[in-house]
Amino acid sequence: MILLNPRQHGRAYPDERSREVMLRTIAFFERKGKRRLKADDHARVWYADFLEFVKQEGIFATICTPTGYGGPEARWDTWRICEFAEILAFYGLQYWYTWQVSVLGLGPIWMSRNEPVKRRAAQQLRDGGIFAFGLSEKEHGADVYSTEMTLSPTGEGTYSARGRKYYIGNANQAALVSTFGKLQGTDDYVFFVVDPGHEKYECVQNIVNSQNFVAEFALHDYPLTEADVLAKGDDAWNAALNTVNIGKFNLGWASIGICTHAFYEAINHAASRRLYGMHVTDFPHVKRMFVDAYVRLVAMKLVALRAADYMRVASPDDRRYLLYNPIVKMKVTTQGEEVIDLLWNVVAAKGFEKDMYFEMATRDIRALPKLEGTVHVNIALIVKFMPSYFFAADDSLNVLPEVPRRDDAANDDFLFAQGPARGLGSIRFHDYRKSLASWDLPNVALLAEQIEVFREMLATVPPDEAQRKDVDFLLAGGELFALVVYAQLILENARIYGIEPALVDQIFDVLVRDFSRHAVELHGRRASNESQMAFALRMIRKPVEDAARYDRVWNEMVLPLRDAYEMSP
Repeated sequence: MILLNPRQHGRAYPDERSREVMLRTIAFFERKGKRRLKADDHARVWYADFLEFVKQEGIFATICTPTGYGGPEARWDTWRICEFAEILAFYGLQYWYTWQVSVLGLGPIWMSRNEPVKRRAAQQLRDGGIFAFGLSEKEHGADVYSTEMTLSPTGEGTYSARGRKYYIGNANQAALVSTFGKLQGTDDYVFFVVDPGHEKYECVQNIVNSQNFVAEFALHDYPLTEADVLAKGDDAWNAALNTVNIGKFNLGWASIGICTHAFYEAINHAASRRLYGMHVTDFPHVKRMFVDAYVRLVAMKLVALRAADYMRVASPDDRRYLLYNPIVKMKVTTQGEEVIDLLWNVVAAKGFEKDMYFEMATRDIRALPKLEGTVHVNIALIVKFMPSYFFAADDSLNVLPEVPRRDDAANDDFLFAQGPARGLGSIRFHDYRKSLASWDLPNVALLAEQIEVFREMLATVPPDEAQRKDVDFLLAGGELFALVVYAQLILENARIYGIEPALVDQIFDVLVRDFSRHAVELHGRRASNESQMAFALRMIRKPVEDAARYDRVWNEMVLPLRDAYEMSP
């Protein structure tokens, strides 16, 4: 079973320590139980118990320390990190969040050439420390070009930092805050570390109403030396963007964890409830919503796992992950919203009840597409890859080798040596059409037809200069492109994980409908011209229906999840 089930967590791990980390984390939450979990959420209790558990078990030290800086079992292993992220979010986004922002805070440290700070951070992880990423500011948000945090020289190798940061998780109790700013009087960026315990560091407020502490903090002429500086100039800029590549990827895994727990709760409720003389799960519209939610969730996980494979094999000569990564950040998280909406339409008022995990899920699933500067930021990024993806495929095995499943115990060295965050247009991809052609399934073939119409439109009537500057227009086209990449990754991983053809075709039933919906949106954009509108209409298809396939997915894959998992009370 590809979905997480803590009651039957028999997954194979490449080493005993990885298995131990996952099982002990699951055991911690099951001992805590749902009543206490929900009570802490409602009372906005700082999760000191979880952080103490992490400290005692050395969990962050194991999974967040690259090889060479920690114990023999410590490594930065993306597959293991994804697994851990999924488990944390399964029990609550708040637990995922304190770990997630620690990952972001550690990124610039592990990327730097400042060995003393690296050793210091490794020891702080062993001591149970958490970390923070001081990037965004109140007035500028994700526009890091406009950062106002300033580092001013004050003498031989000394500096004074002044400015504010906003929306910074863990900044109340972080061991170190990796802080982004500019050198005074220049356009040079700089990354440096500060200690929240210093008298010149002011934790102004928690800006959210939750268990998390998402801080506004201020530096008031905070004194620093070169020993506190992580990077300057282009290196600092690259560290900011490359850290986002590593850390924000986990947004997709948070969505997967949340949706999985919510799915169990929803089907347990619906399958045990009778209305109008029949089980709720016997209503045709309820079956459809559960099937759609299930296949969307399986697709989310297949895509995120496959994107992780490409991250783990990345090198200066293979940077395909720079497309697949924002697909996870944008597409997997927005699919998570759709899954929760489908389930919520089944459980209805039950989804508001205070003792349900679902109540947390409906709130928290909305955050994830928005924690990366909103969907349009990622679409603006991925559309840069469209020309090379569609029209410059390179299948030379010497350049683009086939990527296997990468769940081995290895340190992902390249993630902290990604190099310059530019040259996206020069990245080459293998031909996505081979993935589509490798499955002889009706709805895969239908989607392939839709994609070819889209590709023909791009070749025949590509966006003109005005349309390229129109973000609203690009969003519509970007959604179509994202769906192409999404489908490619699903098909690659469905083969690797041995997903049954019936389930694959049912997934593509949903994707065909989604592609048609996005084509309608493109048609309706104010900036669309007559030729593009005609192409958009040609993209619309109805999926191939197969009652036997649908019934098999429902009876053999979805309905058996009834009572498969319920959290300890």
